[in-house]
Amino acid sequence: MLLPLLTAATLLLRPSLAVFADEAWSVDYHFALLGEPRESTTFFHQPNPALKASLIYTLSEEGALGAVNPRDGSLVWRQPLQENSYSHNASFLRTGEGRDVVVSGIGNEIASWSADNGRLVWNVRTEGELRDVEILELSNGKETAGAKDAVALSAGPRPAVRRIDGATGAVKWEHMLDGSDEPYQVSASSTHIYAILLHKTMLGYLKLRVVSLDPVTGTKMDEYTLSSENELATADTIVSVGANSASPIIAWTDAAHSTLKVNVIGTKSIASFNIEKHGEETVERVRLHAPYHVNSLSHFLVHYETATSHWAEVYHIDAKNGKVAKAYSLPKLPGKGAFSTSTSDANVYFTRITRDELSTLSSASHGVLGRWPIGPLGVAGGVGEVIEPVHAVSEVSVKGDAVSAIRTVFLLSTGDWVLLRGGNAIWNRPEMLASTIAATFAAPAKIEALAEQLQAEAHSNPVSAYAHRLTRHLSELQRLPAFLVTLPQTLVKGLLGTSEDDVASDSFGFHQIITCATRSGRVLALDAGKPDRVLWNRQVADLKPDQSWQPRLSSPKPGVVTISSNAATGIQYNITDGEQIITTLPEDVEADAAAPRAVQYTMTNGALEAKVDSNTAWHFAPAQGEYIHSLIPRPVNDPVASIGKVLGDRRVLYKYLDPNLALLVTVKNSSSIASFYVLNTVSGAIIHTNTHTGIDITAPIASIVSENWFAYTFTVEAADDSPKGNHLVMGELFESLVPNDRGPLTGKSNYSSLETGTEPFTLTHTYQIPETISKLSVTRTRQGITSRQLLAVLPDSHALVGIPYPMLDPRRPVARDPTKEEQMEGLVRYSPVLDFDPKWYLSHQREVVGIKDVVTNPALIESTSLVFAYGLDVFGTKLSPSFSFDILGKDFNKLQMLATVAALAVLTFVVAPLVTRKQVDQRWKFM
Repeated sequence: MLLPLLTAATLLLRPSLAVFADEAWSVDYHFALLGEPRESTTFFHQPNPALKASLIYTLSEEGALGAVNPRDGSLVWRQPLQENSYSHNASFLRTGEGRDVVVSGIGNEIASWSADNGRLVWNVRTEGELRDVEILELSNGKETAGAKDAVALSAGPRPAVRRIDGATGAVKWEHMLDGSDEPYQVSASSTHIYAILLHKTMLGYLKLRVVSLDPVTGTKMDEYTLSSENELATADTIVSVGANSASPIIAWTDAAHSTLKVNVIGTKSIASFNIEKHGEETVERVRLHAPYHVNSLSHFLVHYETATSHWAEVYHIDAKNGKVAKAYSLPKLPGKGAFSTSTSDANVYFTRITRDELSTLSSASHGVLGRWPIGPLGVAGGVGEVIEPVHAVSEVSVKGDAVSAIRTVFLLSTGDWVLLRGGNAIWNRPEMLASTIAATFAAPAKIEALAEQLQAEAHSNPVSAYAHRLTRHLSELQRLPAFLVTLPQTLVKGLLGTSEDDVASDSFGFHQIITCATRSGRVLALDAGKPDRVLWNRQVADLKPDQSWQPRLSSPKPGVVTISSNAATGIQYNITDGEQIITTLPEDVEADAAAPRAVQYTMTNGALEAKVDSNTAWHFAPAQGEYIHSLIPRPVNDPVASIGKVLGDRRVLYKYLDPNLALLVTVKNSSSIASFYVLNTVSGAIIHTNTHTGIDITAPIASIVSENWFAYTFTVEAADDSPKGNHLVMGELFESLVPNDRGPLTGKSNYSSLETGTEPFTLTHTYQIPETISKLSVTRTRQGITSRQLLAVLPDSHALVGIPYPMLDPRRPVARDPTKEEQMEGLVRYSPVLDFDPKWYLSHQREVVGIKDVVTNPALIESTSLVFAYGLDVFGTKLSPSFSFDILGKDFNKLQMLATVAALAVLTFVVAPLVTRKQVDQRWKFM
């Protein structure tokens, strides 16, 4: 029995984690993200022209605009512009050289923002969807002194080009375009504004139509069509339409990527270049990189990619005659690569990023000005995966014939956004987490196995439990030699408080692994206790550009995560290292992983149909004009510690506990009505229903079911007698409202969901809350003993709150103070207004933006629940709703305890002889 004693002593010496008020900002974590940056909307820019310091600006795939400090990767400011913009193809971010604003365009809105702090300067909405936004660098042939105007191209029924005042957002002029052609892009030179339109021929090919406009008045100066129908079948092969350069160009290729065509906008001549083949591989992608400044040299680089290699060619434009000529080529290299363009005065520089090297050269010559090997990036990839750059932007400082400094920020194939100073990685932002669409907790097999053994011992008779524990201790003796070797070091670290707490040494279940599936088909894992490092990250689904997937994550057994989707069967991975275990699961295992319940739900002609083993069990048809908004079932793993609620006088109200409960929400738009049904998912019986009128259908409606209660929120429209408000309804189900009585279930040891006459009694309370709730969740503990907290996402204030269940209890007395017995239960007087106590804000002062869902999981100790919220941001914490009753606090002084024990031992050793002598002397006195 030596090993258990040594283990217990070591645990006392190891640092303990708990959730106390003084641990805010330490046990929780927050990733303020932007999302994966887009290549065309990412750049370095100086927000204050008087200073040389630059920030990195981007408008991401998630529709978030922001500025990042290149020094440490911290977020300076951000503005979420549009939700669910990942599939949105039209988004733009532009800035004027030497100006303190950035201009964004997304959907049909153009906005100007302070580059320094992200404050809105002005915004304008167009009638149709934006096709392009550019900055007009010159006005009347001269550099403007104030804010530079913007030029916007919009589509829709009335396509138009508009010039927008850079200072006020006022439209200076508007030029309507012919609606028969599709607006594609707008470009500007020092003297003209060009609208590029796609004209579809009778044979299905595309011609490029160019409309030249006067930048001062907006009147049409010229119009011509480029002969491109022999190459252009779709707009996908248009490589680039340049803007804001001395010689803006249009470049395109044929469908086979065998010929490159280049036209200097403003001229009708087209230069043709054969795309050289390097081996038998075909070119899969062509990209063009050019400077965006009217005073820079008219040089550009064309980047070619095959499946296994890439190379580039640099071209020069003669500004006098508009001739395009190839200047030099960059060699073919294996793997993917990225190029970026930088300017210094009129000079142009190209930076090349490969798997293992960073190099910079001048656009005028092929000579390399600087070369740096790329060091370790500190990012995780899949097993055997080669991590490659996707796209990049750079800031180059050149002295003489060499590069004195270079900063490059680039997106990796893993979704990480990394900045290099020279070839050294300075910081890494895990922007792939911003596209998380599913997440789950999973415990390592070793920790979960110990928990299962302890649980088995706790639920068996004393003799069996003792035999089980003895067998477990004997098996642990095999690890005794290795344990004794590390014991001195463990003791020293425990005394000094420097013990490492990670997945391998997790004793409390705080370091469970969070598996996240992203929209791009990647799956990655985080340590819930130390989420600053991604454990593994691998591509699971091979998605095409317009393809999506709906992954389902589960952990059917310890140490394993199962991933299922609409496009693939279940695949199992080791949660510790991401190694694939099983490719295709057996049908019974897959069915359990995809749908733990036997009931499958489908929508047929607007009605909800429940099937059990492919047989229709029941169906629910909403009323005329209504549609089903959501169906939220009770969680599968929802432990209940007590079947009743103990009252203050020690009597019991028996809970109505049914694992097949679900909350169904239907909505009727025409009448602004929302109906809420508590269903039995086996029989389809309606247990409870409530209908609310005057609902704001456009506002979020959140709902949840747990144990024997349900909750939902909605927003009520303003009426003549009441203002617009947000409401939260809490309901609890009981077998009977008479204490110590089970109603129809009296005397029954079990019952069937198909029986009639066993409907519960429902108590509800409605609370008016200060703001909208977009998502509800609930804390979970291993045995369900700990009091629960209702977790609510507040999208308006970008916060997450945890509302204690006693504040929502439907048994709170109405219009009277609670009795002594009710006070013993913790009940307080009902108030229809529920303010959010500042202590309930789990996110504290942080702005947790764009949260879409909150998942929870129990730790190994009963007091603590792990929380993980994901969306644009990622937030996690540990909660102890009933305080940390089973773990030592952070302020527990182990050294003081050991010193006290040692002092008592010494004192006992010294005093013991004195006591013995005194006892002997006393006996002699009585003789």
